Amino acid sequence: MSNEYAALSGDYTLDAAHTRIGFSARHAMVTKVRGAFDEFEGSFHIDGENPANSSGTVTIQAKSINTRNGQRDEHLRSNDFLAMDEHPEITFSSTSVKPSGDGEFVVSGDLTIRGVTKPVDVTFEYTGAATDPFGNQRVGLEGSVVINRKDFGVSWNAALEGGGVLVSEKVTLELEVSAIKNA
Repeated sequence: MSNEYAALSGDYTLDAAHTRIGFSARHAMVTKVRGAFDEFEGSFHIDGENPANSSGTVTIQAKSINTRNGQRDEHLRSNDFLAMDEHPEITFSSTSVKPSGDGEFVVSGDLTIRGVTKPVDVTFEYTGAATDPFGNQRVGLEGSVVINRKDFGVSWNAALEGGGVLVSEKVTLELEVSAIKNA
């Protein structure tokens, strides 16, 4: 491992103001709807010399889903989709971290949506580290993973007149992370 990664070793907290936890899904077979979750918290540990010892967790408030359309967001919060009253949180907890190439890491873990837990592998790209104007050490990561929402019991749909369905089963989770090293 490079000295650069070794210097990153430590504990970090997600900076919610500079982190995006988003998603996209096909709508009506022709376009993508994009959204994000506005309320979440997370932390991770980086072992730069032995990445396998790294770990992380994220907790997302399901009610904070935001697709810039109030009616759609209310539907997504309902029992048809996220069932936020019964399952207010979406969680991810890592189980392993493996380097997978130049600046890339596969973070495997347990994703829980609607009370259903499934293993997922998220490929993250290390996008850099910097000291911000306030003296905080920051690290940046970007990652994504495609999940099938039906695997998590999110199975509502509507058939289209010309064939196909209103909402795709495949959903891409998009993670753009800025984290601050704990003092």
